[in-house]
Amino acid sequence: MARIRLSVSERREELLNAAVEQIEQRGVAAVRIADVASSLGVSSALVLYHFSSKEQLVAAAFTHAADADLAHLRKLLGRRTSALRRLRAAVRWYAPTGQAKGWRLWIDAWAASLRDPALREVARALDQQWKAALAEVIAEGAAAGEFPCEDPAAAAWRLTAFLDGLAVQMTSYAGSLTRAAMLQWTDEALARELGVDREALTAAGR
Repeated sequence: MARIRLSVSERREELLNAAVEQIEQRGVAAVRIADVASSLGVSSALVLYHFSSKEQLVAAAFTHAADADLAHLRKLLGRRTSALRRLRAAVRWYAPTGQAKGWRLWIDAWAASLRDPALREVARALDQQWKAALAEVIAEGAAAGEFPCEDPAAAAWRLTAFLDGLAVQMTSYAGSLTRAAMLQWTDEALARELGVDREALTAAGR
């Protein structure tokens, strides 16, 4: 059966989606151009036509996956409701037991970026966007008098560092902590950073 002819942008997206799947299955270090090509039934030459090296493909695939999560984060933070409610919804979604995809991909990328400068810069830029998005809404809530956070940027850094650390533990040692405990800790961390009672935070999220 003949393959449907795709536009350049459609083909790139198909290759990136396939690369993300293969990286999640095999890891950054083990995945090959041939694995991505084989999963789609195309030649390695076609993959290399769009991405000149494995490193370029991996960096583009990671950006593709992370951008999707970043877009959803911004959607949650852009809702027309209180900053407190938006932040709680975003943080609980972002937490390792939430619905955010790609934790394994992020963790693998962090490890690989120690030896891959291009991937390190991509991961750094995306990480900064996550922190900036959270800090913006924290600053908005503080300015509106919803909570007394004095340093939104520092709060965003500490909060994401806490969640990233939990993600590494939960991904590496699945089942070591219950979902209920994880979400309780997440609420407590957010309440602490915003300077509000956990009960007030929980009430705002209802």
